Amino acid sequence: MTSPISSNWFYYTTMASLAQASSAANQTGDSANSLNGSSNNTSMFMTLLSSMMQGGEMDPNMLAALNPPANTNNSQMMAQLNNTYKPISVSLPASTAPAAAETVAQPAMPNLKTDLSFKPIQFLKLENTLGGKLSGTSAHFINAGKKYDLDPNLLSAIAIHETGNGTSRAANEKNNIAGMMGKNGLRSYDSVEESIFDMARNLRQNYLNQGKSTVAEIGAKYAPVGAGNDPTGLNNHWVTGVNRQLNKLT
Repeated sequence: MTSPISSNWFYYTTMASLAQASSAANQTGDSANSLNGSSNNTSMFMTLLSSMMQGGEMDPNMLAALNPPANTNNSQMMAQLNNTYKPISVSLPASTAPAAAETVAQPAMPNLKTDLSFKPIQFLKLENTLGGKLSGTSAHFINAGKKYDLDPNLLSAIAIHETGNGTSRAANEKNNIAGMMGKNGLRSYDSVEESIFDMARNLRQNYLNQGKSTVAEIGAKYAPVGAGNDPTGLNNHWVTGVNRQLNKLT
């Protein structure tokens, strides 16, 4: 059993046979023996088959004919072919680590005011709420609040609670709208306006400036439960009453 014929062997054998036939035709010079119109009993097919049957032995001259020496034209052509191929250079971006989150400089926090610091209020609402001796005094509460950096509604809420909204004896006889005490008991004022500004001054200097920033903290000192000057226990309701009036105004 014969082994399969190598494609290279078949190629070289075929080319050698063609070279032999071409050589024979050139030697006789007879056009009747040309490859295209050969009348010889040995056709091209037979020539190829004969060469294959001979075991593929190739004449050195035939091998040289199949591998012609390189000439100048061939070298130039190969150089041009080699020069035409230019590999594309692809540059990939360098791998970089994810950028760290930028640190934005935050402005320094301003000094936060307490809820009891000065703030704009609803003037008409306050004016319509105040009664009795307190009627028409909204502007005084606002001006006192601005001067001492206090919420005008806080000042008004204390005055409403202390005087029963301008109806107490202290308010009507002494213009005292905040229950301010002196050496001889309740202090007397020349006007309600004077009493409002004195209350605001006292709250700023002796309470908020001392760190008391809520109604409850103020009430613990302003109207302490069980105080000797509070025989009826009204101070028990001071924080609740002031907060109630403050909520109505805000």
